[in-house]
Amino acid sequence: MMRLALFDLDHTLLSGDSDVLWCEFLIAEGLLDRAEFEPRNRRMAERYALGVATPAEFCGFYAQTLAGARPDAWQPLRERFLHDIIAPRISVAARALVDRHRRDGDRVVLTTATNRYLVELTAIDLGIDDLIATELEVVGGTFSGRNTGVLNMREGKVERLRQWLDIENLPETVLAEAAFYSDSKNDLPLLQAVGRPIAVDPDAVLAAHASREGWPVLRLAR
Repeated sequence: MMRLALFDLDHTLLSGDSDVLWCEFLIAEGLLDRAEFEPRNRRMAERYALGVATPAEFCGFYAQTLAGARPDAWQPLRERFLHDIIAPRISVAARALVDRHRRDGDRVVLTTATNRYLVELTAIDLGIDDLIATELEVVGGTFSGRNTGVLNMREGKVERLRQWLDIENLPETVLAEAAFYSDSKNDLPLLQAVGRPIAVDPDAVLAAHASREGWPVLRLAR
């Protein structure tokens, strides 16, 4: 039977957070005001790490950074973001882990709370064809600054994965053999839904939970 290998992105395969790095990139490009946005970006990252930011707050905050932008017009920016900021933060060890699952014949899926526009080039760079991400609303050819559909965060990651299984005509029973790699307590709902949860450089809450449950803990060279 085909097996799934599910990967979180931020602080798991990527040494850093895509959304935070995107804001820093836009600030450096002069597209966001440093004095106004830098402290807000820092506070949101802290709230996410503490597990107190709601999915609507977190995903909505970063969706706003694209409000009014046309996807095609910002393509050069996101390509540069990938090449200059993201790709150098994906270690050889992280790429090797993805490649091992691919060689083993597993179907590799990247599942992330970050919006699709920011991460779909990262998935391509990693050689991952299947991406489940938070979706952005487009109105009249521009990003509205809002999200659409189920946010791919916390319990939403489980719901979105089940939707994806249905679209792909895969039985939910594949979750019993699926592996999921994550660093964060925010991913506990999906970690608990699969048969092979793996904590990757976990935060304190996830590390304690993994210890209690006997889940493997992986340390990646960064």
